[in-house]
Amino acid sequence: MAVIVQKYGGTSVGNAERIYNVARRVGAAVEAGHRVAAVVSAMGHTTDELIALAHSVAARPPDREMALLLATGEQVSSALLAMALNNQGYQALSFTGPQAGILTDGVSLGSRIVEFKAQRIHACLAEGKVAVVAGFQGQDSNGEINTLGRGGSDTTAVALAAALKADICEIYTDVDGVFTVDPRLVAEARKMEEITYDEMLELASLGAKVLHPRAVECGREHGVVIHVRSSFHYNPGTLVKEAADMEIGTVVRGIACDTDQAKIAIIGVPDRPGVAARIFSAIAGAGVNVDLIVQSIRRNGENDILFTIAVADLDKTLTVLEPVAREIGARNVFHQRGVAKVSIVGAGIAHHSGVAAAMFEALAAEGINIEIISTSEIRISCLIAAERVEEAVRAVHRRFSLAGCPELKV
Repeated sequence: MAVIVQKYGGTSVGNAERIYNVARRVGAAVEAGHRVAAVVSAMGHTTDELIALAHSVAARPPDREMALLLATGEQVSSALLAMALNNQGYQALSFTGPQAGILTDGVSLGSRIVEFKAQRIHACLAEGKVAVVAGFQGQDSNGEINTLGRGGSDTTAVALAAALKADICEIYTDVDGVFTVDPRLVAEARKMEEITYDEMLELASLGAKVLHPRAVECGREHGVVIHVRSSFHYNPGTLVKEAADMEIGTVVRGIACDTDQAKIAIIGVPDRPGVAARIFSAIAGAGVNVDLIVQSIRRNGENDILFTIAVADLDKTLTVLEPVAREIGARNVFHQRGVAKVSIVGAGIAHHSGVAAAMFEALAAEGINIEIISTSEIRISCLIAAERVEEAVRAVHRRFSLAGCPELKV
């Protein structure tokens, strides 16, 4: 008898019919002799609708009240799924995040899980019942409701699987698994049978929407095998796990792109110790995450610093950055929307020469200019014009032969 955690996204529980279908799938796992805990997201676009509703009554809703409001979406889904299961003859109990034992760090919106006291879930499963847990939420040490941010239900599911020492965590979504690239951009995209935690973490962090980075990080930390699969059929999906003999010879495993990027350039930055720290400390203090960073070669006692951020953070960043630029004596601050990041990911990149050159050649052949380059051991990222993303992704996908049986071609 296996312990299985299943997570169903908003599309999978988008209406009553789909919730009933999810109940049948959960029931099938119970019939197979497994103990099942199901984690659910809010139905369809409920979260967006709740955010819009909040802003219709308050220009700046307090974070505490927003957390309390947004947590209701998942509670509706969990209660409805438990009802559907009971109606089909399977004993089930629904739990809010706090009832399930999810303890968070006290940030109202975008909190992190610090502990999962899953005694009530253990007891529920031991009684032969299905535990249905509302994702995306928890409770801090003061008893306040916190939400986990976008994609938080993925993290809830993997954390619950770790707490239960589950055999597997199945993430059900509206796609068939993890592909070499978004199949909406490249029709020839290939579904991968397996991918390592590190590769999946890079892809998720770089814009692949199929799995949230924090969920992958949690899975890697606790050794939870994650199975990403479709909720609309029973075909196998993609396993996210420790490195194994997965497609030996493959250098590039996948491609991710992110059009939610803005570029900022600080021109004429004095080249002296502490200046970069002053700049990025101010940005961090505003709660902004910086992505790609490039510093030019020193000239006349100055250099230029270029970096990228999420478009949504642009105004906030400029507000804190411009006074700092004047303070340190920089000459100008420029910004640019309409840029995108295209990245290749693969554990073999660090051990093979010519991978970067092959990517750059593919982009050059299409006349696509590269504005910023950033690398890690398993990733190469290029910043390009946003309107060229689809061409870039197709060209790189072809260059590394990711559509068919992958081979080393660099």
